[in-house]
Amino acid sequence: MVSAVHDLVEEIVVLAPGRELAVLRPRDSEALLDEHAFEAEEFLPYWAELWPSGVALARAVANRALRGARVLELGCGLGLPSIAAALAGGRVLATDWAPAAIDLLRENARRNGATLETALVRWEAPEALLERAPFDLVLAADVLYERRNVPLLAGLLPRLGGEVLLADPGRPPLEDFLARTGSVWARPPLYRLL
Repeated sequence: MVSAVHDLVEEIVVLAPGRELAVLRPRDSEALLDEHAFEAEEFLPYWAELWPSGVALARAVANRALRGARVLELGCGLGLPSIAAALAGGRVLATDWAPAAIDLLRENARRNGATLETALVRWEAPEALLERAPFDLVLAADVLYERRNVPLLAGLLPRLGGEVLLADPGRPPLEDFLARTGSVWARPPLYRLL
């Protein structure tokens, strides 16, 4: 069980008046830092935070009619946008590179009555995603926190199809990402910076 692995706290997120989600998250994300894993790949447990960009994206998605839409979330972390999309009727595939994130997402989905699929995916090896493309809607919140993610996402997103909703607080890699993706698609991409 997830709660046996981490000291968890519950946060209530208001999506709209009268619409709330209860989200479990680790009390102390820094306690999850595995120094050996960090030294090997420099991955931090970003998934363990409830980021404002994820909340903004979940609110935007919750107001959409997604019945039957094929929705993909990249770097789902705790899964707030994925859960909101599933509750809005989307057929959601929530992905992350961290097994602990997927475990906690599943628990959060269950607690909120959302049905969705999950998959462990690394953007360096996206074959499992490409086999399922195209998607109607691709969600990504706070995924451009490191510059190394820019070329990976810039190369991956056009291959997934659909509209992209990218939520970012305006970190420096965002400008590089937007410059790289402007000429990749045959038609201008639709970006909503939430």
